[in-house]
Amino acid sequence: MLPQEIIRRKRDGAELTGAEIAFFVEGLTRGGITEGQIAAFAMAVFFRGMSMAERIELTRAMMRSGDVISWRQADLGGPVLDKHSTGGVGDKVSLILAPLVAAAGGFVPMISGRGLGHTGGTLDKLESIPGYQTRPDIARFRDVVRAAGCAIIGQTADLAPADRRLYAVRDVTATVESVPLITASILSKKLAAGLEGLVMDVKTGSGAFAASRAMADELAESIVAVANGAGLRTVALLTDMNQVLGQSAGNAVEVRESIAFLRGEAADARLREVTLALAAEMLLLGGLGRNEGEARARARAALESGQAAERFARMVADLGGPRDLLERPDAYLPAAPVVRPCPPSRAGRIAAMDTRAIGLSVVRLGGGRLSAEDGVDHRVGFTAVAGLGQEVGPDRPLALVHAASEAAAAEAAAELAAAVVIADDERERAAGPIVLGRVAV
Repeated sequence: MLPQEIIRRKRDGAELTGAEIAFFVEGLTRGGITEGQIAAFAMAVFFRGMSMAERIELTRAMMRSGDVISWRQADLGGPVLDKHSTGGVGDKVSLILAPLVAAAGGFVPMISGRGLGHTGGTLDKLESIPGYQTRPDIARFRDVVRAAGCAIIGQTADLAPADRRLYAVRDVTATVESVPLITASILSKKLAAGLEGLVMDVKTGSGAFAASRAMADELAESIVAVANGAGLRTVALLTDMNQVLGQSAGNAVEVRESIAFLRGEAADARLREVTLALAAEMLLLGGLGRNEGEARARARAALESGQAAERFARMVADLGGPRDLLERPDAYLPAAPVVRPCPPSRAGRIAAMDTRAIGLSVVRLGGGRLSAEDGVDHRVGFTAVAGLGQEVGPDRPLALVHAASEAAAAEAAAELAAAVVIADDERERAAGPIVLGRVAV
């Protein structure tokens, strides 16, 4: 086979065979395909799409491009489950959800990523914890999952390497927003992790990659169909990202909010609702609840008993972090030298929020990357973020900005004020539900 002929066929709208897809992925992995050919293939798929059969073949081929973990010999004593989010602003759900499901009887080997564009990354948040190893070897990963019930790490060099090379090219060729390629990218890593059940959190709204509900529906349906077609039981929840999730956006600040949540301190209602909804779906997939109500009650019990907090503390310690992080987070998590209130443009209630703009403001503060080589300032971000429908004014700022300098704080405060619409009309004040829909086979 010739790579250029495969590209030509896809360019012209043909459905690729399993053999053609396997050949192309083999070239991605071994280096027989050039960067230009990868870019051309990605653009052809971007414009021509892929059938469900093609998406399944691409996902399976990329999954098989590296190691595939099996948990059968580990004798864990519970189902191997995971959740994946398509990304948002203030999305710290994984930090809470993984130990919660572990405390409820599941085992969660979570392969997470770094921040992408305006969205925060779970690995960037965890790397604000001193000593936490986001790239342990597979043996240690297995040991931590067995002992703590969960481990959140990054993609290793041996898991789905074809995806890593394809994604690097997509990121710089404007082909990220391809539903078939997003589907294969997510699921190849999840299948390689040896899961028995997966719940997708597909976000939609101003802070999501799938800004429109139509694109979110398409992506959720694609992931659920391909995952189940490849042998991984999967359901998807569509969730709202028209405002910051929780009350913080950044790295260390989100770890602090997650720890407070796990310790039973006052939690943001929307963050709690989406976490419990996702947890219930995971437990149902794992046979740890007969119905949604029973699964949700089991998740609440794991949280309220403190067992989820204990699992989080064990995971952090076993991956190299401090053993008393839960008790003394401020002794370890970095803090910004400048913390200032962000005043609103006028008093009133928040009617709308450009959540993407807020995420980009965190990036410009240093909390994300402008290029792949950039470092991250884990200290910066926003806390005490007001949500839709909340009253703001002289006594209630939009948020507190955490910055490296007074100039950076002033710029971020102005950006936040510009990203928020304040109105007096009662009809514009209330936030809608956070769970918008469910997709299953």
